[in-house]
Amino acid sequence: MTDIDNSITRKFKDITAGFIGGATQVLIGQPADLVKIRLQTLSETSSLSVIKHVIKNEGLLAFYKGTLPPLFGVGACVSLQFYGFHETKRYFLKSNSELSLWPQTYIAGAVAGIVNSPVTAPVEQLRILSQSTTSKVKQTLTETVKKIYREQGVVNGIYRGFSITLLREIQAYGVWFLTYESLIQQLIKFHGYKSRDDISTPELLASGALAGNALWLSSYPIDVIKSNIQCDKFGHESKFNGKIGEAAKYIYKNHGFRGFWRGIFPCLLRAVPCSAGTFASVELALRVMG
Repeated sequence: MTDIDNSITRKFKDITAGFIGGATQVLIGQPADLVKIRLQTLSETSSLSVIKHVIKNEGLLAFYKGTLPPLFGVGACVSLQFYGFHETKRYFLKSNSELSLWPQTYIAGAVAGIVNSPVTAPVEQLRILSQSTTSKVKQTLTETVKKIYREQGVVNGIYRGFSITLLREIQAYGVWFLTYESLIQQLIKFHGYKSRDDISTPELLASGALAGNALWLSSYPIDVIKSNIQCDKFGHESKFNGKIGEAAKYIYKNHGFRGFWRGIFPCLLRAVPCSAGTFASVELALRVMG
């Protein structure tokens, strides 16, 4: 039987390392994320056209539009992700000497996605609304939240798109953690390392990068549907009324099957440094904290 550390200190370390990983992820990936959102939700035809349009009409700082919500929100989300993942691991390890890759590691990753969905859904909606607009009229985050709450309430406003967000999170993070942990186990076995603490930083970065691409390739069509729902107008002007089926029909009707993969290239490019940085910073932070 494995000796499980369930102390408050251990849980705090998991959360802190996750927050560091989340902040790293946002700072690395925000510009590419803006390009992805524009391609998913507007009529732009290529990453290059988005970049040119942003630079010409909005300036270089526009690539960091909507950074504040995800900087704190994603930090909180990744904290919850890693906490949920490690807590589920500890639960499984109470009755097993080691965690199986399938299905236990996938389930632990899926739980990580579930626990952070209540934070992810509103944060991502605010980010998408900010990134999908090309207007030069600025509205503060507080003003945006107040307007949505006043006009649409919590369920249909602040938490619009929660169901599709939850579905994406389960699949995405199940695959993310499954891929990363599979690669870590292979590295330990291949090199004969005594523990994961012996794995070098470049190996951690490479494993994280591959896990990031696996995450998006396994969940990207769901993400496209989610982005369209969350950038939709509210009330009588809404095209989808928060309905997953309506958004999927609209995407297929206007763009075909390829529409569910619009923006995948910048997304995969972004995933490499973001996921690499997230996992490496979390692993290194945990090593420092012990």
